Amino acid sequence: MTTITEPVAPVAAPLAGPAPAQREWRFAVQGMTCASCAARVEKALRKLPGVADATVNLATEQAQVTAAAELGLDRLTAAVEQAGYAVPAQAWQLRIEGMTCASCVARVEKALRKVPGVTMASVNLATETASVATRGGADGVAPLLAAVARAGYQASVVVDREAPPPAATEAPTWPLWVAGALSLPLVLPMVALLWGSHWMLPAWLQFVLATPVQFGFGWRFYRAGWKALRAGSGNMDLLVALGTSAAYGLSLYEWLRPGAEAMPHLYFEASAVVITLVMLGKWLEARAKRQTTAAIRALQALRPETARVRRDGVDVDLPLAEVRVGDLVVVRPGERLPVDGEVVEGASEVDESLITGESLPVSRQLGDRVTGGAVNGEGLLLLRTRAVGAESTLSRIVRLVESAQAKKAPIQRLVDQVSAVFVPVVIGIAVITGLGWGLIGGQWQQGLLNAVAVLVIACPCALGLATPAAIMAGTGVAARRGILIQDAQALELAHRIGVVAFDKTGTLTEGRPRVVATQAADGDVAALLRRAAALQAGSEHPLARAVTQAAREQGLAVPAAADTRAVAGRGIEGRVEGVALKLGSARWMDELGVDRSALAAAAASLQGEGRTVSWLAAADAGAPPRAVGLLAFGDTLKPTAAAAVRRLHALGVRTVLVSGDNRGAAQAVAAQLGIDDVRAEVLPQDKAAVVAALHDQAAVVAMVGDGINDAPALAAADVGIAMATGTDVAMHAAGVTLMRGDPALVAEAIELSRATTAKIRQNLFWAFGYNVIGIPLAAFGLLNPVIAGAAMAFSSVSVVTNALLLQRRGPRAQASPSQAREVQA
Repeated sequence: MTTITEPVAPVAAPLAGPAPAQREWRFAVQGMTCASCAARVEKALRKLPGVADATVNLATEQAQVTAAAELGLDRLTAAVEQAGYAVPAQAWQLRIEGMTCASCVARVEKALRKVPGVTMASVNLATETASVATRGGADGVAPLLAAVARAGYQASVVVDREAPPPAATEAPTWPLWVAGALSLPLVLPMVALLWGSHWMLPAWLQFVLATPVQFGFGWRFYRAGWKALRAGSGNMDLLVALGTSAAYGLSLYEWLRPGAEAMPHLYFEASAVVITLVMLGKWLEARAKRQTTAAIRALQALRPETARVRRDGVDVDLPLAEVRVGDLVVVRPGERLPVDGEVVEGASEVDESLITGESLPVSRQLGDRVTGGAVNGEGLLLLRTRAVGAESTLSRIVRLVESAQAKKAPIQRLVDQVSAVFVPVVIGIAVITGLGWGLIGGQWQQGLLNAVAVLVIACPCALGLATPAAIMAGTGVAARRGILIQDAQALELAHRIGVVAFDKTGTLTEGRPRVVATQAADGDVAALLRRAAALQAGSEHPLARAVTQAAREQGLAVPAAADTRAVAGRGIEGRVEGVALKLGSARWMDELGVDRSALAAAAASLQGEGRTVSWLAAADAGAPPRAVGLLAFGDTLKPTAAAAVRRLHALGVRTVLVSGDNRGAAQAVAAQLGIDDVRAEVLPQDKAAVVAALHDQAAVVAMVGDGINDAPALAAADVGIAMATGTDVAMHAAGVTLMRGDPALVAEAIELSRATTAKIRQNLFWAFGYNVIGIPLAAFGLLNPVIAGAAMAFSSVSVVTNALLLQRRGPRAQASPSQAREVQA
């Protein structure tokens, strides 16, 4: 099955060059609007050393460059971008068939990177996919597919990632059973030796039993090995084919050579049993690999195929693809929600456990938002669709998890370097082993058997699966807990986090502040609140919503404001009833020269209680601005916030509170949570600098936030952790997203990262250990080829099974809502 993940953009391809030393490139250029733009791009390209000619066609938005062959598309692209334009990039997702080990991964990556226009190629053995980035050109995906085919594998384009996955199909087991049945009689004499019984099957019967296994069921190894050899490389299949062929060939020679004994020492059992064991190992490995993708399949299975849409008062069942944003969708009790939406009628409890990890159903009523894939409780709900298909929360979660599982962790680079030379080195060791035993000891037969053992003990499969299997299992477990890890680097870095910096509002607090006190300079509190509400009427800031809510609760008539303008990190200004007003922080008031002395004592008292204080100032014509009054806000600490901080401290992680709020409010929250490092009154643009400065305290720093103002700090941190209850901007800037907005998940993510990293290291230890210990033992004649084959066959199985042990980690108990405490923001 094969489909495209992103809009198609063709690959830059070399055209027939005018001279052997030069190459002609043609690629697309975006952003040009006139002839001057085209001239500017031409000029930028011609400045590059080695460029003989460059022409740009504005109508087709194509550039054609004749340049030295070694110049490369990257430098041409950089020149275009420096001129202020873009060469379009395209991401492709390919399904790769036929890979068996880490050497296969290295060969496919090498083949893809040789395609002109490819800027990145990453192949994942566990998911059997390739992620490829290309630039410009006009040849599409065809060169990529052709390159994979030349390397000896089959590639297809993954097209519809939003469609439900086909049912998982297992490879037929009958070949394994038949191969086992043919090999068993060959093994029985070896087993009988344990009890002192010496007997052997006739040579002709051994030949009859071993041949179908060698050239029937083992043909797959010859075919894949030949493809690798033809591509100038090697893989596991080549090692198995060489090793078993040597054992089979030696047996034929000993049986048929002139003067052979009546019952010669044959090795048919070695060739047949090794092939059978490798088949068994690959079958077990495939089963284990399917379990590592269980999280993705579970998420995709949440997507209903139809929705009950209400149109013109009539409920109609429609395919999900036909539902549009704004449609009214009816969800009956017990049904899955087909779309992301807002409740416009009814109330119910919704089970979102498979999406957010929240174990208990959550109440949803009029005006609340719900997530597609959740299970409706006992109430009938009418939803207004907000997102469907690829833009739904569920689809975005699936894409993020798939992306994280497809990417490579930094530690994988070492494995890639080893894999690139693994097979040639093993073949070289096998040749040296055979020659050494023959030339030095005169034992050519034993030397050949030892060389066979060297070939079959080598296990590049385990090397290729060690890291991706652990990452797939770890990200899958995280997804079920409501933790979305967007890339493997964030997962690997998280285990070394030494400092976690928290935003306050919406991260440690509920983010729903309310007005708890007002003070007016002239005593008219109602007028103060009316004016403040008028300024905040069009704002979505939490404090703005608190002001407008307070005005509604008091039944105040809020006038219209004019010329309103938000001042980043400070507040808002505008005109209300002809008066110029400014509402914001004490810092802004001081910058404006506002005299706050009349209300300073009241403000200090409120801030001492931990309240957030905003000031309203009026600027009369010709007079300095004066303080009209102040508003104090309070928020509720999240139930799990204190426990989350304690858990981080128990893990040896320091915590820091970074807030734009006044110092009194920030310190009050920090004191209740046990955070001793407070950075208060930090402007949004300065949060990133604070995070950077924290590197003096720890090598790896994490930032946890939820708002647009946190995005720069999230991007600046080594690991950005965003609350899904916050803004999309914050989630895009972060490497980790917490679907429940629960600060306790920060420690959970760190613990899961540590467990995953431990599994990666264990897997690599075993994968390298199999080879570092097994190959010398085989070379010195201490391993029978059958035992060597068994070790190789089960090496990859053990690696994947070890990774699957991550799924046994149980979720932590969640705090009760009764643990919530009233604090100030």
